[in-house]
Amino acid sequence: MINFKSCTEEELWKYVAVHLKKNGIDTTLVGGAVVAVYSKGAYHSGDLDFVRLSIFREGIDEAMNEIGFQREGRHFVHPKCEHLFIEFPGGPPLGIGEDNKIIPEEVNVDGTIIKILSPTDCVKDRLASYIHFKANECLDQAVIVAQNNDINYDQVKKWCKNENSPWAFDDFLKKLKN
Repeated sequence: MINFKSCTEEELWKYVAVHLKKNGIDTTLVGGAVVAVYSKGAYHSGDLDFVRLSIFREGIDEAMNEIGFQREGRHFVHPKCEHLFIEFPGGPPLGIGEDNKIIPEEVNVDGTIIKILSPTDCVKDRLASYIHFKANECLDQAVIVAQNNDINYDQVKKWCKNENSPWAFDDFLKKLKN
C-alpha cells in the first residue's frame, strides 16, 4: 500500500499506473512528474500527467475512484494526498511537438508493465515547453534530467531542428555546460 501523505511522484505513478493497467487502461507518464522521477527527487512537479494509449476514456473515473481519487474538474484528487494530483491530458497518439512516434520506456512493477517517457524524450518534452511557451523553468528541467541520465543528444538536436528551433538545443547545451 502507498502512503498518500508522503508519497513521491515516482511512488504515486507506479501505484496508479499499475492499478489502471490492471483495469485495462494503458497509460504513459509525461510532463514534469517524469522530471521528478529522472532527477532522483531533486525536482518536484506537484502533479502527474498520464496520457492514455487508447482512444477510449471509459473506466478512468471508476478505476480512479477505486483507489480513492475523485474528479474535480479536469484533475483527480485524493483527500490524503494533498501535495499531488493527477490529470489525463490529451490522448493518443503520444507526441512531443510534431513528433508523434514516441516509444515510451517500459518499467516492470511486480510483473505489471507500465510506461514513462524515456530520459531523452523527457528532455525533448521539456524543451517543447521551453520553445512553445517560453518556459525557462522547463529548460532548467531538461538540464536536470540530462545531468542525471544517459541522453541521446543527437536525437534531441535533430528533434529541435525538426521543430524549427535549433536555437533551443544550443541554449540547452550552453546551460548544461554551466
